[in-house]
Amino acid sequence: MRIMKALLFTACCCVFVLPLTASTAPEPKKRKPRNVIFILTDDHRYDYMGFTGKVPWLETPNMDKLAKEGAYLPNAFVTTSLCSPSRASILTGQFSHSHTIVDNQAPDPGNLTYFPQYLEKAGYQTGFFGKWHMGDHGDEPQPGFTHWESFPGQGVYYNPTLNINGKSVSYKDSTYITDLLTDHAVDWMKNRDKKKPFFLYLSHKAVHAGFKPARRHKGRYKGKRIELPATYDQTKTGKYRDLKWPQWVADQRISWHGVDYMYHDNRGIYDMVVDYCETLLGVDESIGTVMDYLKTEGLDESTLVIYMGDNGFSWGEHGLIDKRHFYEESVKVPLLVRCPELFEGGKTVTQMVQNIDIGPTVLAEAGVKQPEQMPGVSFVPILTGATDAKIRKEIFYEYYWEYDFPMTPTVFGMRTEQYKYIKYQGIWDRNELYDIKNDPDEMYNLIADEDKQDIAKEMSSAVYDWLERTKGMNIPLKRTVKYRFGDFKHPKEH
Repeated sequence: MRIMKALLFTACCCVFVLPLTASTAPEPKKRKPRNVIFILTDDHRYDYMGFTGKVPWLETPNMDKLAKEGAYLPNAFVTTSLCSPSRASILTGQFSHSHTIVDNQAPDPGNLTYFPQYLEKAGYQTGFFGKWHMGDHGDEPQPGFTHWESFPGQGVYYNPTLNINGKSVSYKDSTYITDLLTDHAVDWMKNRDKKKPFFLYLSHKAVHAGFKPARRHKGRYKGKRIELPATYDQTKTGKYRDLKWPQWVADQRISWHGVDYMYHDNRGIYDMVVDYCETLLGVDESIGTVMDYLKTEGLDESTLVIYMGDNGFSWGEHGLIDKRHFYEESVKVPLLVRCPELFEGGKTVTQMVQNIDIGPTVLAEAGVKQPEQMPGVSFVPILTGATDAKIRKEIFYEYYWEYDFPMTPTVFGMRTEQYKYIKYQGIWDRNELYDIKNDPDEMYNLIADEDKQDIAKEMSSAVYDWLERTKGMNIPLKRTVKYRFGDFKHPKEH
């Protein structure tokens, strides 16, 4: 019976691989190119929206409406839970080891093609507004966009300076970045050439750490508290040893990314979550402003609107905050999709999708052939209920150790509908295996259980197969600044 289960599992692992290679993808049907709006946020975890009920007091009416009139995909994942690698994966449709922007410092290698370049070539007007932040890149206009507005690195919440098509423009008087980007994006749509299709990439800074809500939202949730996750105290009490968690997870509790010393600040988790949720309110209003414009122009039925986060965020799970790790709250992102002309609203679509599917999805709706270097697939067929829709049976994950944040080791992993396997590189510690269906909090590590050894071996083998198939067996090291012992400065200081 165990062998049969192993063979069945292997078959499930292989189902997704061959049908999704770009060379076998059918040619998109010829039709009028669709207008597309892609709204990206930073550090927004998948369940922090009003309609999910995760945080009872959080109000996101426009996200709720987007889900009600469109689809909510609760099993949307990133390939790497970190800003630059995830954004590069979205724009290139490739894994981190392929595009090599493996962390927030690694530069663009200079040989990448972003999917908006194919749209521009096909006659689209393409506008980019907001955070680019791919490696250590500045704010210079990038290929694939007919209109460009951005800022260096993480940017600031108040009084930003934007590079608008190569010209630096500074804003004062408490100008709030979320509002500014939204207004400029809507103005661009108003003034576009109405005879051409358009693609809008609205890339918010919010809700990145250093959370600062709009002044009108400050204090909205003062004194509110979240329910702490089931795994919050395990590393503090020592119970993690019985649960067979890795040692590095316990050690990180008192680090920059741990709940006992969050960002080396003395603020409590409740206050920080309140700031996060209040900052999110500006993003929700941004969605409402964009949707109101579409309705005014009569474009709300035919325009494909996609809302997504660049990575998730932990709020105390396993004693951690922030992202990078392969636990659910870190790797999952919100994904809302709306297009009444394509599918009826009110859907919750549970099939797994990844950020490498964004490019193929947009290109398919534009009638542009998917490039061979993109291993993802359009998720529109699973929204429309197409009988030939490709169903993703597993997702793969990678994260590479960072010099500035050495607390989290290099991670490779795989997740199916039932199991998650996490493999660490370069650290003397234990790997992890979780039964997601029966243990959604990822509390009980099954890696040493005798009856799970076949599953662990199969998943480990599948991870290596994926890396070999996609040319990821070599870690793309990047040059880092080194300090003498005793001269170390925290990343915030240099």
